[in-house]
Amino acid sequence: MKIGVAFPTTEIGTDPAVIRGFAREVEALGYDHITCIDHVMQEAASDAEDWRAYYTLDNIFHEPLTLFGFLACATERIELATAILILPQRQTALVAKQAAEIDLLSGGRLRLGVGIGWNAMEFEVLGQPFRNRARRMEEQVDYLRRLWTERSGTYAGEWHRHSDAGINPLPRQRPIPVWVGAFEDPAIERAGRIGDGWFANPRVPPGNEMARQIGLARGAAEKAGRDPAALGIDATIHIGDRAPEEAARELERWESLGVSHVTVRTMYSGFETPAEHLDAFRRFRKAMG
Repeated sequence: MKIGVAFPTTEIGTDPAVIRGFAREVEALGYDHITCIDHVMQEAASDAEDWRAYYTLDNIFHEPLTLFGFLACATERIELATAILILPQRQTALVAKQAAEIDLLSGGRLRLGVGIGWNAMEFEVLGQPFRNRARRMEEQVDYLRRLWTERSGTYAGEWHRHSDAGINPLPRQRPIPVWVGAFEDPAIERAGRIGDGWFANPRVPPGNEMARQIGLARGAAEKAGRDPAALGIDATIHIGDRAPEEAARELERWESLGVSHVTVRTMYSGFETPAEHLDAFRRFRKAMG
């Protein structure tokens, strides 16, 4: 099981030296990957009373592909994973080009997590339709894989077309792994059907409901003629102010469910400095033994 960390995008600040130092430190601690969430636009205020209340201009959201271009050269080993990039609000060929560049600069360390998003405002601002985003994303994933593996070719989909064209340079990984972030049952089935892996809902703990969702994803993979055991699953452990030993024991529960990756998250824990986030990651790593 791979253990990584969630980049504290809303709380790390904007100092490039601090961001570089954070990535190097978690790599030195032995973590396997860094994930980063994605939002291009944020509203000035929100009347939401759930997790959506955090997605306002009060919080910083670093652009993940640009960030990973920077971290590709700041690190040597750690995997860089978008968790998740809101794919349908972006131009597919441009994402293919940007992702290929990051993969090259990092030596093949990119894992592209994608999802359909929830904020209609962002789609409107970026000039992309909101209502058909799920169907478009399925074609986008197929199109990305073609662009990453064919030097030149022809593609004729419902929303994407080209003839005798391609991207250059191609990525190191051909294709780059595409994981799908999904919270609702139809989306979880989509992840199993088309994804190399699934980013599970970080707000669902290891237990009966998560076991059901894992079964749903693997069942969809099997129905699609894929190997359900090969479907990667990335779960989340929130450490915050929990005792490191208590949080580390949760790893055993995730392992019993058969997940392949666990991402440790410190955001929204009341930490005031990047150093506090790093201290929490150090304590958790030590508790792992």
